[in-house]
Amino acid sequence: MSNQPGRVEVMRSQLGRARGLGSAKSGVEHWWVERVTAIALVPLTVWFVVSVLTLLHADQPAVLHWAGRPVNTVLLLATVIMTFHHMQLGLQVVIDDYVKQSHLAVTLLNKGAALLLGLFSIVAILKMAF
Repeated sequence: MSNQPGRVEVMRSQLGRARGLGSAKSGVEHWWVERVTAIALVPLTVWFVVSVLTLLHADQPAVLHWAGRPVNTVLLLATVIMTFHHMQLGLQVVIDDYVKQSHLAVTLLNKGAALLLGLFSIVAILKMAF
């Protein structure tokens, strides 16, 4: 204890001082989700590129017919969802590492943009399919 009057010395362990400064496990989940979405995007991207190349000179009704097939609709939706989720996760790492001021605002902007762009894409796919 200090000999100065009016001063209270708080005796806390290193663990006690570290508590509340962030989870020790949340980064692992983020890392795994990034890897899972990246792995899922490999076959989805190959499928998408091959599909676009086969539809390169097709007319609009042919593309709508292709997009209306249930397998193609589901794969398109999976590609869009995985792409925007993976994008949001990757940008979040950059934001966490480099953005010091307005961190919350930039994080919300990142999540909101990914959500809105994903929703617009999903609506467009569903309009083509139905």
